[in-house]
Amino acid sequence: MSCILNIETSTNVCSVALSQDGVCLHEELDLKGPSHAQVLAGFVKETVSFADSHAIPIDAVAVSKGPGSYTGLRIGVSEAKGVAYGRDAHLLSVPTLKLLTVPILLGHDELPEDALLCPMIDARRMEVYCALYNRALHEVLPTQALVIDETSFRDQLDQHPIYFMGNGADKCAEVIKHLNAHFIKGIVPRAKNMVPLAEMAMAREEFEDVAYFEPYYLKEFVATKSKKLL
Repeated sequence: MSCILNIETSTNVCSVALSQDGVCLHEELDLKGPSHAQVLAGFVKETVSFADSHAIPIDAVAVSKGPGSYTGLRIGVSEAKGVAYGRDAHLLSVPTLKLLTVPILLGHDELPEDALLCPMIDARRMEVYCALYNRALHEVLPTQALVIDETSFRDQLDQHPIYFMGNGADKCAEVIKHLNAHFIKGIVPRAKNMVPLAEMAMAREEFEDVAYFEPYYLKEFVATKSKKLL
């Protein structure tokens, strides 16, 4: 039996969930962000208090590792490492793009056997962070930063239906025009959907080093200098 504290801060959405043996017991969720710096610590405190009040020891802390918002990932990973260290718990990481596919795989029984899944996270303008998976979550195309145009995924779309989801997919719907392209709205990364992936990492003992683990930013953060008025 394992109890996992799940933390997700890769986009504007902030959420924390507690799971035990693959079942989500408690979730804190903020859809109005980004306000991770203001709400995350409180969410974690409430969720840890829930575990303590039910005498449930936390065995591991799982964090959504990216790609995504540089600031959001940094805040989430810092909090996860702090809790893992303080509770002497294992640290697990969940790829954010895989996380986005979970509600599709669990909630859409109509997916064809040969369907491919393309989670997308907005990276400004027409660029997205994306990957391509089959229904078994095996990589068809690796995680990459991609500037979307009308030829994107053309070879794969000619062979398979592709289901696009995530906050980067909406802007691509106007560009990718193909009969095999399907866009699913309303899919955001949430801590409760981390549960099956975190449980899998726990079972495989894929533990991260609490001291040295870093988020998967994919691209280096570049700070822009403000222009002088005079």
